[in-house]
Parts: sequence; C-alpha cells; structure tokens
Amino acid sequence: MEINENTKIVSAKFEIPNSNTLEVAKAHGAYDAIDKAFEMNSEEIIKIVGDANLRGKGGGGGHAGTKWALMPCTEESESVVVINSDESEPGTFKDRQIISKDPHLLIEGIIIACWTVKAHDAYIYIRGEYKPFIDKLQGAIDEAYEAGILGDNACGKGFRVDITAHRGGGAYVCGEKSALLESLEGKRGHPRLKPKGKEPEWYFGRPTLLSNVETFSTVPFLIKHGSEGYHKLGTEKSPGTLLFQISGHVNKPGVYEMPFGMKMIDFINNIAGGMKNGKKLKAVIPGGVSTAVLTAEEAEQVTLDYEAMWDFNTELGTGGMIVMDEDTCMVKALKNILEFYEEESCGQCTPCRDGSGWADLMIGKMLAGEGKMEDFAKIQEVSDSMNGKTICLFGPSISSGLNSYIGKFRDEFEAYIKQGEQK
Repeated sequence: MEINENTKIVSAKFEIPNSNTLEVAKAHGAYDAIDKAFEMNSEEIIKIVGDANLRGKGGGGGHAGTKWALMPCTEESESVVVINSDESEPGTFKDRQIISKDPHLLIEGIIIACWTVKAHDAYIYIRGEYKPFIDKLQGAIDEAYEAGILGDNACGKGFRVDITAHRGGGAYVCGEKSALLESLEGKRGHPRLKPKGKEPEWYFGRPTLLSNVETFSTVPFLIKHGSEGYHKLGTEKSPGTLLFQISGHVNKPGVYEMPFGMKMIDFINNIAGGMKNGKKLKAVIPGGVSTAVLTAEEAEQVTLDYEAMWDFNTELGTGGMIVMDEDTCMVKALKNILEFYEEESCGQCTPCRDGSGWADLMIGKMLAGEGKMEDFAKIQEVSDSMNGKTICLFGPSISSGLNSYIGKFRDEFEAYIKQGEQK
C-alpha cells in the first residue's frame, strides 16, 4: 500500500455501503492486522506505538506510547482496557462516525490493545444519548462474537477478549478519564485527584489502559505499516492524521480525515467549501468549546497540529472546529458556552461550581444592558480563581474561554455596557 497525503487511516471504509457489517468490513481488510500483532510481544507493539509518536486523539494530545508503557503487561495484573466514547464536547462528532461506519476497525484495535497489555476485558464507555450508534456498535460486537473474533478464543489465538458497551450517564464531565472510571464503577462521575507520579489509570484497583475511540482505531494501521508508515503523514512532531470536524457558518460542514499540518484557512476554504453566503470569517473555535477562540487573522496563520495551536495559546483539542462569520455576536456566543458549562459542572470543586455561574451571570448582565466597566476586573478575578485551582481541566477551560473571548473581542463587550449606560 502506497502511503501519501490522501491515505485514510480510520475513514477508509466510511463511503462503502454497509461498511459497519462484518462481511463488508472483512472484504475490505478488517482484522488483517491480527495475525501480525499476535506474532509480536508487548514490548514490540508498545515500541511501534511510541516510535510512531501516536497522540491521543480525544483532546489532550498526550503520547499514547508513554501511556501504554506504564501498563504491567502481565496476566497476573488483571489489566483492563477502557475506550472513551463519551463524546459530549460541543463541536465534536467524530467518534460516532467510526462507531457507525467502521465499528470493526475499533474492535480490531481493542483486541490488539488487549493482547499487548494482557487484558481480557474491555469496556467501551459511550455517550448514553447515542442510542442509534450504540445499536450499530452492539450489532458489530455481536457479529464478532458469532464469528469467534471475540470470546474465549479470540480470533483463534487462544486468548480471551470480551468487550462490553456501557452507556454513559449523560454528564459532560464523564468525558474526563477519571470521572469516566468513577462512573464505570457505578459511582457519581467526579474526577479523581491526580497521582503524584506516573502510573496507569485504575478500574476497581486493576491497571487500566484508557484512550479515545480514534486512538484505538489507529492501532491496526500501525501494526500493518509500522511507525515509519505513520510518519509519512502529518508533521514531524504531530505525525499521522485526525478526523477533523467542522461546523458553523461553512458551506460543507462534516468530518474529514486529514494529515496534521494543513493551514486552518485552507481547510475552511478548500475542504469545508468556504464561508456560507459569502460572509467574512470572524472567529474559529479550533477544537471544541473547551479551547480558546481564534480570530480570523489567527486562523489564517495557524496550522492544524498540536504545536502550532500551542503557539497561539489554544489547543487542537478534538479537532472540532466551530466557524463563526462576521455577523456573529461574540458576547452571545460566550454566553451560550457559559450556560453549558454552568449546567455541566459536576460541582465537586468550588471555583468551578461557583465560578461558572458567576461568569454566566456577569456576561448575562452585559447583554441585558446592566453591565459596568468595572465588571471586567471581577470577571478576571473569577477567571483566575478557576485556572489551575480545580481537580480536572473543566475550570481552566472556562477560564481560557473567558480570557480569549474578552481579550480578543473586548470592544463588543464594552459596546453592550455603553448601550446600557445610555438608557
């Protein structure tokens, strides 16, 4: 297989009719990586993942190889594999594409991961509201059991692999890995305190390898083509591809798999069909609403990779771009996001629980013509109280959003205050 910029790692079967069925998936290469993977030991597979510089594709962009290397990889450890499919970040809608169009690719990646870390049980924690996609996923799992791909003798290799699809509880915070595990254990989905040193995640005291759907779905490609094949795509530091999602004021919203490194403005114009109704670009949320907003000028400069986004003080996140045109009110856009955050805060940490509400209230006052210029200092104080002072990144995400919207579009916020003062 020749690998070039048009190579699709996880979306190759998306346009094939009935690609979610085992028969069609196998006719197009599903489970072709299994034999090769089972001929390799744990160290060899982990080295491929590490050398490929595979990044977690669920938002954080951490190095998957480092995470895999923390696992004990012994039968005695009773390790577990957990797949994060709690896709609740506004602007993000890629996991459901894999689950509904190529679930057997995900299952193949899970089997390889289980073999690598010597885990026999895997749990797919999927957003509870995804009922149609859950049905397709469960249908694929059932097919895999009937074909002997899963079960006590998975793929005829004498190794047990059982996969359970677990519906989430409808909380955004359960997309955070430790809150997800709390929920999976039957408890309230509250994020856990972080350990002092590097260690795996834990599910009922068992070492746990936890990653996103797209991350696991990339593993079969790595086994078949090695780390060298993966590095033929993307950039040096962000190799490979990502399922970029784009919504908002563009002509062709959707999910597109592209190599890392493409200019954001080229993606908007050439892949997503440009701005709707010929309007001008005003702002872009680059990776779901938890990432800091970019101005049109920044969007014209930045490239779609982790390092470039960091240079602009934002994150690539899930790759879920929300595009806003010249008519968008940035004050109302921020208010909409803050309402979501206030509703979805788990309430465990006071800065986040109270800060999200205060921020929403104060931006609401501006919109109602009741704001004052001195409110900016109070908003900054609230923002600072949430940044780095909570257990998970929920609070810092709110802080980052507040700072970016007000910092880059302050004139719009001041305009509402001035209008109110003139009444």
